[in-house]
Amino acid sequence: MSSKKPNQKEIYTKKLENYIEKEKAAVSLINYTGRLLYEKGVELVLFRRHLIDTKITKVLRLHHYAKNFVKKPINIFETNEIVKNLYQMDLCPSKIDIGKLTFQWIEEKNNHKNQLDFLNKKLKFLVKSSNSNLKPKDVILFGFGRIGRLCTRELIKQAGKGQQLRIRAVVVRSVDSKSLRKRASLLLQDSVHGRFSGSLEIDEKRKSIIVNGQHINFLSSTEKIDFSKLGIKDALLIDSTGIYKDKTKLKLHLNKYIKKVILTAPGNSIPNIVYGVNHKDFNPQKEHVFSAASCTTNAIAPILYVVNKSNKIIKGHIETIHAYTNDQNLLDNMHSKNRRGRSAAINMVITSTGAGKAISKIMPNLNGKLTANAIRVPTPNGSLAVMNLDLKEKTSLEEINEILRKSSLSGELVNQIKYSINEELVSNDIIGTTGCSIFDSNATIVSKNGTNIVLYVWYDNEFGYTKQVIRLAKYISGVRRLHYY
Repeated sequence: MSSKKPNQKEIYTKKLENYIEKEKAAVSLINYTGRLLYEKGVELVLFRRHLIDTKITKVLRLHHYAKNFVKKPINIFETNEIVKNLYQMDLCPSKIDIGKLTFQWIEEKNNHKNQLDFLNKKLKFLVKSSNSNLKPKDVILFGFGRIGRLCTRELIKQAGKGQQLRIRAVVVRSVDSKSLRKRASLLLQDSVHGRFSGSLEIDEKRKSIIVNGQHINFLSSTEKIDFSKLGIKDALLIDSTGIYKDKTKLKLHLNKYIKKVILTAPGNSIPNIVYGVNHKDFNPQKEHVFSAASCTTNAIAPILYVVNKSNKIIKGHIETIHAYTNDQNLLDNMHSKNRRGRSAAINMVITSTGAGKAISKIMPNLNGKLTANAIRVPTPNGSLAVMNLDLKEKTSLEEINEILRKSSLSGELVNQIKYSINEELVSNDIIGTTGCSIFDSNATIVSKNGTNIVLYVWYDNEFGYTKQVIRLAKYISGVRRLHYY
C-alpha cells in the first residue's frame, strides 16, 4: 500500500521549518565567527567572501553562491559544525576559508576518525605556530583625503583580526579644533561608502579622535613632530597626498621612527607594486620606499597576468571609463590639463592615463605591447576597464572565462580577482568590493578567429584600491597572517 502523499500545507510547513533551522545554524555560525575573530584573531571567510558583519540572509545566500558558482555543494549545517570545531582548537591568528574546509570534509570524511581529527591534520601548521607572537606594526597616515580616510576605516575595522597594523597618527597640513571636528565628520559620514559603523569621540585638548577605542593623533606637517612622545616606533607611513612621487623626496619621511613608506600613486625610481602580481619581485628587507601603483593598474594587472600566463598577449588597448576625481572641476574653470577643467558632474571627459606604461613596470614582458586612454564619467566612484587584446593562440569565450573563474577561486590572486556572473551588474553594484578586479564574465567578447578578445573589468577605484594598499602594507611590514584558502 502506497503512503499518503503530503498535501500543499504539509509541504509548505516542512519547507518553512527547514528554513528556520537553517537560520538557527546561520546565527550559530555568526556567533562562533565573531568569537574566533575577537578571542583568537582567526578570521573566517566562505570561498573568499567575508563573514564579519554579515546578516543571516547573506550567510545563507553565500551557501547558495557556493553551490551555483564555486560548484561545491555545501550546506549551512556542515559549515556550522566545522566552525564549532575550529573554536575548540588552539589556532594562531590566521585567515581560514571554511567553504573550502567544509567541501574537503564532505569528500574526505571516510579517511578520518572524526571531524576534529580532519581539522587537526589540515590545519596543523596553524596550531601553536610561532606566528601567534605576531607584533602589530604602527601606521602613520600622511594625508586624510579619500584614500587616507578609507585606510583609516579599514585599519580600525581590522583591529580585532590579530591587530596586524595599528593606526597611531595622521599627518595633515594644520590641526585645530574646527578642522579636527570636520575631519572626524568626514571619517564618520561618506556620501559614497555610507556611514562608518563605529563609535567616535573627539579629544580637542590632545588633538586626537578615539574610534572604537583606538586613539588616533592628528599632527601638523608644518610643525616638528616628536614621535617618541607618542610611543611610535618602527612605523610604516602611507603617503596618500600624491605631492611627492620620487624616491628622493619620499625618503625624507624616513627617520629613526619611520622605517617604511608606501606611496598611494605611481612612483618614480621606486618599486611599483600590484600586490598579488609582482610583490615577490622585491625584498621588503632591503627596500624602504614603495609605490602601490594606481587604482587602474591594480585593476588590470591581475587580469593581464592571468591571460598572458595562459596565452601570450601580442598587443592590446585598454580604455578606462573612470569615475571623476577631486582633480577635476565641479564647474567649468581653469585647469592645467586639457578638458579636465570642464564640469565633472555633467560631462564625459577624455583624458590620459599612465596605466599602459605602468603595466610595463609591473609586468616587463608586456613592455611596449599596450596602449591606454581614459574617459572620466559623471559617477563619484566605480570604474570600468575595457581591454581589447590580441592573443598568440586561439581561444574561446568559454575557455577564457573559465581560466579567470578558476583564478578567482584558487592561486595567488584570489583576493584580487572577483568573478561576476551577475547579468544586471552596473557600477553601483561593485562599490565596496574587496577585490581590485571584478571580472564581468557576461560581457566577454571573443572574435570569430579566436585570437582577439575584449574583457570588461570593473573596479572600486577607492575601496578596492585601498584594500590593495593595506595588503601591501602588511607584506612589507612582515605582519601578514598565515592562511588556509
